[in-house]
Amino acid sequence: MKKRIFVTLKPGVLDPQGRAVHHALDGMGFDGVNDVRIGRLIELDVADTVTDEALGEMCEKLLANTVIENYRIEGSE
Repeated sequence: MKKRIFVTLKPGVLDPQGRAVHHALDGMGFDGVNDVRIGRLIELDVADTVTDEALGEMCEKLLANTVIENYRIEGSE
């Protein structure tokens, strides 16, 4: 079963990578971009027996830094 975990910075946490991309887009003449936040996507192919609870534990212990990041689990059940 395919699962996707989206990891994003929590609101209020500085995002230097997002700021750099925003600056680059502005420098390239792209108007109308108010803000850029950079996150990451983790795709896992797991056995049907792996629960969302287990995936949450993986995120809490390794895949996301829960002090500064949020995560969201998506995928077929």
